Parts: sequence; structure tokens; C-alpha cells
Amino acid sequence: MRVLCFSPHPDDAEIFCGGTLAKYKAQGHEVAIAILTRGDVGSPTLSRDEIATIREQEARKSTGVIGAELFWMGYDDEFLYDSPEVRRHVIDVLRQFKPHIVLCPDKDQDYHPDHTRTGQLVWDTHVMAAVRLIETEHPPCSAIHEIWYYDPPGGIGFDVEHYVDISDYWDVKVKMAECHKSQDDWCRAMYEVGLSEIIEPQSRFRGYQCGCKYAEGFRKARMFPQQVRKDALLPSGFED
Repeated sequence: MRVLCFSPHPDDAEIFCGGTLAKYKAQGHEVAIAILTRGDVGSPTLSRDEIATIREQEARKSTGVIGAELFWMGYDDEFLYDSPEVRRHVIDVLRQFKPHIVLCPDKDQDYHPDHTRTGQLVWDTHVMAAVRLIETEHPPCSAIHEIWYYDPPGGIGFDVEHYVDISDYWDVKVKMAECHKSQDDWCRAMYEVGLSEIIEPQSRFRGYQCGCKYAEGFRKARMFPQQVRKDALLPSGFED
């Protein structure tokens, strides 16, 4: 299976679904992270180009922890908009990787415009990626992927439909997040909390809800047509 995560900023994938990505990879699946913005406003001291360079290096180090493929899309932080250029770029990433499952922010329940716009872009392009007459560098996908929205910051307003137990991959998730040292510095300067203080309470709470130590929560985007396996019943809500 091929799993693609769209991350608005260079650290969001690690914060909200890093354990799930690590678990997929450890089970032998292909994993990629597409980062839409370059994180170029996240520094109290450096220029935009300087911090963007650092954040790309940190992102490559983090994806290297699990051996995931990285798509660095390079749009300006806080100024991500829906445009023909951006749509075609998202479509082309989908066509390059050909995912079965796409993870992205919840377009309806997140607080940050870059997050909600990322979720909306993924939603708006999920059929387009398979449409032959929408031309990009790569040929169209042969099937339409599933979309799963990952937990927003603090889990506010988010109704979890499916939990992934990441207890065995907690250390990997932390190691990935720790690669983003510049963002940890930025969070401490802006909000007086570090990345670990953001990640652990939410993962522990989701774990408490589903009966394990650490978990990540998701809900499935509803679309037509829905694809199901011949032997599929309702999901149990737990990973095997």
C-alpha cells in the first residue's frame, strides 16, 4: 500500500500523524510526506530565506528517520492559496506517488488557514488526479484514493472515527519531531511550550480514549464513489 501525507508546514505530519506514518513504514508500506509551505516565517531572528533553508533540512532529516519520500512544494508560509498553479502541483504530486491512502488536515475543523486550505486542496483535487484531460507533468492516476483527516491541534471539535495505536512507535514519532529544532525554538518563543508539550498530551489522551498508551485519531472524508473490499465489514476502530 502507498500512503501519502500532506503537511501544511514542515512539522505538522510529525505532530499529528508521525506515529501512524512510522507504523505504516515499519509494516512494509510505501510512505511519503508532501510539505506545502516552506515554513519561512517561523523564526524570531532569521530572515525568511534563512529559516526556510533550515526547515527544509530539518524536514529531510525527519523523513529520513523512517525512510519516507519527501515532496518539498515550497509555497510561502501563511500565504497558501488555492490557485491553478497550486492545484496542478497537488495533482502532480498525487500522480507521482499514486497513493492508496492520503492523510491531511481536516478542512472543516482546524484553526490555521494553511491547514484548512491544505485539507480543502486535497479534497478538491482527489478526483482531478485521475482525470486525463487535466494535464500535468505526470500521467493521471488509475484510481481515486481514500482521504483520512488527521487530528487538529488540541483535537478541538474533531470527532475521531478511527484510532491508530502508536505506542510501539512513540519513540520514533518523538525522534522525528525532535528533528524540527527551529520549530521547537519558535514555539517556545511564541507560546512558551515546546513541541513535546504539544505532542504528548494529545497522543496520551487519544490513547486513553481507545485503551492504549499513545494513539492518533482520524476521520474519513465521505465521497462518491466509496471503495470497499469484498470482505469488508464496519471498521473495528482498532489496529491489529
